[in-house]
Amino acid sequence: MEAKPRILYLLKILLERTDEEHPLSTTQLIGILNEEYGISAHRTTITKDIAALVEYGLDIVTIHSTQSKYFVASRKFELPELKLLIDAVESSKFITKKKSETLIEKIHTMTSPGQVAKLKRNNYVVNRIKPDNEQIYYIIDAINEAINAGKQISFQYYDYTGLKKKVLKNKGEIYKLNPYKLLWCGDYYYVLGYSEKKSKVINFRVDRIASKPEILDKDIIPMPDDFDIENYTKEVFFMFSGEKVLVDLRCDNSLMKTMVDRFGEDVTTIAYDMTSFRVQTEVSASPTFFGWVFGTSKIRHHMI
Repeated sequence: MEAKPRILYLLKILLERTDEEHPLSTTQLIGILNEEYGISAHRTTITKDIAALVEYGLDIVTIHSTQSKYFVASRKFELPELKLLIDAVESSKFITKKKSETLIEKIHTMTSPGQVAKLKRNNYVVNRIKPDNEQIYYIIDAINEAINAGKQISFQYYDYTGLKKKVLKNKGEIYKLNPYKLLWCGDYYYVLGYSEKKSKVINFRVDRIASKPEILDKDIIPMPDDFDIENYTKEVFFMFSGEKVLVDLRCDNSLMKTMVDRFGEDVTTIAYDMTSFRVQTEVSASPTFFGWVFGTSKIRHHMI
């Protein structure tokens, strides 16, 4: 009798390789166990093992014929649920292209190979701008851990020069924050917290944080009693809506990060002089947009 747990390998084979359209016969299961895992089995042992797995709770269907065939009928996630997860990952604006592809490959393993082809999505997400910060998973996890533990965090933050080059903000300054909430707005993650340096609640975009934040051994300062998170989000985060028009914005170099945040890294930028640049892009001509432009003193604009 082999020391290898035969029933566990049988479970692995059934989960990974079978579905309604791809059942495996007793002979095939015996062959796979022997050839790939060096485990010998007989018809009676296969029947007993599958009966044990069914008693355990696995939904295995038996097709009775001259030679019985088996397949896993239901799984933790059904195909429509997996398709929805893939859609969310592909369209996510905060997960990088590389991380999206890796995560989708893992989602594929949650069904049988025969069903993977049905998970192919044909979505085209308009203006989906992907970030390039591959640390995003670990950054979010560390922030969430700090919030749950009630601890402060420190990190470096990215900025952009007038030539659209990504650099560490304020020459690599270490920012310290009392994190309160992770906010999801406009397809981006933000961490909201209290800054002792600025003496107020501020926010940072998570994919702009340079690497996994350090969780400090220092308790957070409680959220101010007069802070209204709903009003804060309404005032700070907004969406544009209205007729599409082309605009030409002349901006001070210090606004490059603002333009990249608003329009994405592929936005057309043209050097204007030593202190400013131009942005040419399509926007929604809404009162909110004009309020944003006129409220930013370092922007000059005209419609194209």
